[in-house]
Amino acid sequence: MYPRTRNLQGYAFDPSLSLQIDTVDINTIVYHIPWEELKPGPIGEYIEVVDYDPTIKQMYKPVDLSGEYELVNKGLDPSESNPQFHQQMVYAVAMVTIKNFEKALGRKLFWSTRLKEGQGAYEDYVPRLRIYPHAIREANAYYSPLKKAVLFGYFSATPNDVALQMPGSLVFTCLSHDIIAHEVTHAILDGLHREYNQPTNPDVLAFHEAFADIIALFQHFTFPEVLKHQISRTSGNLDDQNLLGQLAQQIGVSIGRYGSLRNALGGYDESGQWVPQKSDPAEYQNVTEPHHRGSILVAAVFEAFLTIYKRRIQDLLRIATAGSGVMPEGELSPDLVNRLANEASKSAQHILNMCIRAIDYCPPVDITFGDFLRAIITADFDLADDDKYHYRLAFIDSFRRRGIYPSNLKNLSEESLRFPSPIDLSADTQRSIGILVEFLKDYRKELLYETERKKIFNITKTYVAGNSRVMGLHKRLKQKFRITYEFEKLTGLVFNWEKFDFGDSVVDERPSFQIQNLRLVSRVGPDGKFVNQIVFSLIQRMGVVIRSGKFVRYYDPRHEGKPIGGIEVQGGSTLIFDLDSEDVRLKYAISKPLFEPKRSDGRKTRLPSKRILSQYQFQSEVLPATISEFASYFGVGHDNSFGHMFSILHNH
Repeated sequence: MYPRTRNLQGYAFDPSLSLQIDTVDINTIVYHIPWEELKPGPIGEYIEVVDYDPTIKQMYKPVDLSGEYELVNKGLDPSESNPQFHQQMVYAVAMVTIKNFEKALGRKLFWSTRLKEGQGAYEDYVPRLRIYPHAIREANAYYSPLKKAVLFGYFSATPNDVALQMPGSLVFTCLSHDIIAHEVTHAILDGLHREYNQPTNPDVLAFHEAFADIIALFQHFTFPEVLKHQISRTSGNLDDQNLLGQLAQQIGVSIGRYGSLRNALGGYDESGQWVPQKSDPAEYQNVTEPHHRGSILVAAVFEAFLTIYKRRIQDLLRIATAGSGVMPEGELSPDLVNRLANEASKSAQHILNMCIRAIDYCPPVDITFGDFLRAIITADFDLADDDKYHYRLAFIDSFRRRGIYPSNLKNLSEESLRFPSPIDLSADTQRSIGILVEFLKDYRKELLYETERKKIFNITKTYVAGNSRVMGLHKRLKQKFRITYEFEKLTGLVFNWEKFDFGDSVVDERPSFQIQNLRLVSRVGPDGKFVNQIVFSLIQRMGVVIRSGKFVRYYDPRHEGKPIGGIEVQGGSTLIFDLDSEDVRLKYAISKPLFEPKRSDGRKTRLPSKRILSQYQFQSEVLPATISEFASYFGVGHDNSFGHMFSILHNH
């Protein structure tokens, strides 16, 4: 009989707060992690910590969290100088982050697979994310999509203000909750949507950074004593400068800033004065650097949280202030602090879940902030009928205040923002979808009671790629289904290649398509509502030639060489099937069209979508200037060759 949780000590923020009188009592917390058998490292089901420092060629002894002392003492005591505690810290925070995702998504997580070469080859299963606590000697930490690993650095502090940090002291990024949660989120997002590593528009890389920051920020609200402390200090007003809205305090100070690395509430100017953040719609139109642009999305989400929190505590404030709304001077009563903390925690957990769940409702390629807003609204509507605190309206309002609007919508009503369900489909299309539904029902039956990740992966692999027993989904779509023109409009992709006129084309075969992330989802909403779905993505690639800002022709990107003005482009669609309806049905087709259908003279023709021209302009004109170091080092843009992208993005 095993305990339900493994309890491990760690820092709520980072070691610097344990050296300050005001925060020393709240910075050491206990992380509660679902129990699993661990090997020294620690090595578990999801995580493998490998503590080798290549700069001094030192392999540190792995921590054994199953030892008698560690089990009784809740792991090792927090320590900046003990490498074994560093290993414990990265494991604890990584597992908390993983479990937050699994709870919100309603399924097991998988890391991004390793690609195999060759026709019909499926991707290799990656059981564990490797974490290297002392991988590099620099002020950096990053996720490597190639190594399927997170590499943390350490460095000597060079603060601007020596009163904030001792110059020359060693700073370990692996001891920052925020840095760990941020990097592990990059790895999780890579497993959910691999194509979000491709900078096809200004929002894509910014979204990766912003989403990772959002997860780290809102995990702060799961630490009860920290939350109560900050509410007491601010008299419940979380608009004021506080730790909950800050990311990586020690790292920011150690590289010469006056405060944290990033802050959702504001920041310090060059003179070290605190300046609260103000929403500026022009900023989203003009800023393209990924971290800066991502901070706009983080601020929008944090503002939505503050709006909801204020609504939830209105009655408490009326009682506490006799209706005046003005808090009396002095400390708040412990009872009021507890009640305010409870409302803040509930609000933050709902916001965190909304953001995570939305990932399944996003298009598989070329994401924008507007797409993310629509995904948040749609996913929450499916799971929460009663929105009495107006969570969805809070998101809409905070995005509007920053000029973030989805494309192709006439207004910002909740109804307009929700992705539409396909209706009035032709009999031919319904028959095709019906065949697909029967196949997915069989997939569901095989997975219904399976909990082992590798078995889930292998069953999914069989249903996608096929074997002697099962004709895979890819082959069925390619050979057996009668894909109608209507279905192609829904997905924005082309399956009946020979039926369309593509003009001057050198493509010998139809454009290939790939199936990604077939998954069975079972979620529970805040009021106990269940949602059961099957979700998967279709992605199609093509080469197009663009000259002088105009489309010229198509080409096959698999051929050797590339014509002048050639660029590889992608289209994709996320298909969500509702398993709770009487008849399993296609509920959403969330697409990024590769082509736009056009009829003329009775012929069906295809033109590249407008976003393809925008992608070409962004990658050829904006990207090199915006991320010059990133672009020149990895040759991004038209070549789409990324390598260790996040190491450059994070080297700030």
